Amino acid sequence: MSSTVPTFDELIATCTRSAVHLEMRDSYGVDDEAADFERWRATRERDVDPASAYWAPWVDLIGRTRARGVTVRRARIVSEPVTEYIRYEYAGTPVNVAAGELVRWLPRRRASDLALPGNDFWLFDEEWVHWNHFTGDGASTGAEIVNSPEATKLCASAFEAVWDRAVPHDQYEI
Repeated sequence: MSSTVPTFDELIATCTRSAVHLEMRDSYGVDDEAADFERWRATRERDVDPASAYWAPWVDLIGRTRARGVTVRRARIVSEPVTEYIRYEYAGTPVNVAAGELVRWLPRRRASDLALPGNDFWLFDEEWVHWNHFTGDGASTGAEIVNSPEATKLCASAFEAVWDRAVPHDQYEI
């Protein structure tokens, strides 16, 4: 890669082996899903159509990534009983899985002795970390992308430790 910092889109488009995502919050307030979350809160029905306007861009991106032979894994550390937001995420996870992501859930009480970074992240090919920063209410405050050996080592180690303990989506019940 060049000496400039790549964007998330460039990182996922050029990774060759793995893209892993660790989520550690019990609630997010991300603008681009607010309407979908409110609709789910009112109806308890989630859009799970991979071809819908909501899901299609993500499904297409993961499909292209998987077609290059990249493994895409997502792990979520959650408090139990789970929050309303996690119920919403759980309801949509079949689309992530259908798109080609491997997804696991780790109850927070089983993560107490793990060394975890302070923020959610994506890790690409164990070379680039895309930190996700949020406010206390879960609104995104932007990303930070680094390729420091210390950060990539911490994130790789943390993700694998979580992954090893986590429950596959098809076996996790909320």
